Order: sequence, then structure tokens, then C-alpha cells
Amino acid sequence: MNDLVQGLVCISVFLLCPALSATPVFAHSVKDEVPRTAVVSAFSPELTLLKSALEESTSTSINGVEFQTGNLAGRDVVLFLSGVSTVNAAMTVQLALDHFNIKRVIFSGIAGGIDPELAIGDVVIADQWGQYLEMVYARKVEGGWETVPFFEYSYENFGMMFPRSVEVIQDGMSEPEPRFWFPVDESLLAQARQAANGLELNHCTDDGRCLSRKPEVVIGGSGVSGSAFIDNAEFREYVFRVFQSRVLDMESSAVAHVAWANKVPYLAIRSLSDLAGAGDHANQIEIFTALAAENSAKVVMTLLERMGSGTH
Repeated sequence: MNDLVQGLVCISVFLLCPALSATPVFAHSVKDEVPRTAVVSAFSPELTLLKSALEESTSTSINGVEFQTGNLAGRDVVLFLSGVSTVNAAMTVQLALDHFNIKRVIFSGIAGGIDPELAIGDVVIADQWGQYLEMVYARKVEGGWETVPFFEYSYENFGMMFPRSVEVIQDGMSEPEPRFWFPVDESLLAQARQAANGLELNHCTDDGRCLSRKPEVVIGGSGVSGSAFIDNAEFREYVFRVFQSRVLDMESSAVAHVAWANKVPYLAIRSLSDLAGAGDHANQIEIFTALAAENSAKVVMTLLERMGSGTH
């Protein structure tokens, strides 16, 4: 009996040890050492135009995400979809950073306009991004709201919703710090400003519906992101008043956070497909998504073309 038990133990150890010591499938070292620009979009219509211009394309699937490498406007790139909303965006961009030699991240796609001076079709390139839906839902008490004392509250509340900063850390910091805004890369922002100079954007859809004015590229100001699709005029006005945000979406701030944590240059290029609840009619995102995506892609292509020589 003892011999049998000893034999079973040996077999068990032999079978278990490799499993315990094996490297997880998601933890491989970087496979692609070519220095690349990551160009990311949230869902297919936003990336289709860029994919159609990609040369020398190769596709790689990692954890179910398709990454397409190749040459776009003279630059080595990797194109992929982040998926919609903050968790998807953070997860897929970190996945890309872990498996490719990424020198910068450019997020391209559509968004909702907040600044009343902007219009559908405009392209916004903000200089900082905040996670405005990182909030405490306060307890209702007589005469108002009671918040927990251990968070910072730097911004006006919207009813029971009190915005707060997130705790963040990166290499070189001894402990996390609260942060609301994540700045974009100054060099990329300057290059985007040059690329936008004189750029003509589309103002009519394929079926002949045209905007009341020609869209413009607007550079600077703030953008915010959160895991909610906003189609509410009252909340839109609150976001503009409190955060002075020109644009809101569901991914850019999450990617800004990941890029900041990894110390990778970042820029988001967002074209307005709707006005987040403004206007007298139903949300117009279905009408102008394609137009907005075209304008965002045009700015990305122009930026890549005009990057300084020697830039990977």
C-alpha cells in the first residue's frame, strides 16, 4: 500500500509541477520588436478607413483581439479595436503595449460634443483627458448630501453624483497619488496642430446630407470619458460648466491613464458624431457616424504623413 501511495504522489507531483511553473499564455515577451505607432479605435466603422490604407499588412490575434501591423502613411503601425468603453479600452491597449514595441498611442474615433461652440463633424484634439464618471454616489440626508470623508472632491456635484480623482501610480513613484487629468504628449499635440493647418474636412454624407457649416479641427482644451453613453442636455450642460470639457466619449481617458502609467506618448483625435443630448431632434449619431469617422481618419493620416523624418 505504501508503495502505491508513494507512486501516486510522484505521479501527481510530476503532473502538477509543469502546470504550476508554466508561463501563462498571456504573459509572453514582446514578439514584434519593430518600433510602431499604435492607432486605436473603439469600433469597426472608425478603423475601416485606416485599414483600407494599410500596406504590407499582417494580422495577429492575441486573447481574441486582432492586431494588424503594416505601413500607414509611411509609418510602421499596429491597428486594432479597443472595444467600446473604459475597461475594454484599458485592457486592449495594455495588451498591445505588452506584445508590441509601441512608441506612441493615437486614439481615433467619434465622440459627443459638449462645447456649444462646436458642431457635428468638428474634430477635437484635447490637451488633457479626465475620468469624469469616477464618482461617489452620496447618501441623501436632510438638507442635502453626505459624502464619505476619505476622497477628494474638487468639482461640483450633479445631484447625488460627486466626481473624484483616481489613485494612480507609475514607475519611479513610491506610492499612488490622486489624479483627475491626464495630459497628452506635447510633441504629438504640436505636430497635430501643424497637420491640421489648412486641412479640409468632409461636410456631406455619402447620401447627400450636408452639415450647415464646414467642420474644423479644434486643438486644445479638455476632454472627458466614462462608461456611460450621454444623451441628456442637462447633464451635457453640467459637464461643460464644471469640467470645461469640449468633448466626451467612453475610451480616451482610460487610454490616457494607461499611456501615462506606461510613460508612452499619447494623443486622442475625436470627431463629433452627435451633441450628447443637445438639439431639438433625436440623437444624430446614426446619421453622421460615417462622416465623423472619415474626418477623424483624415486627421490621423495627415498627422502620420507629416511626422518628422526618422520618426518610427
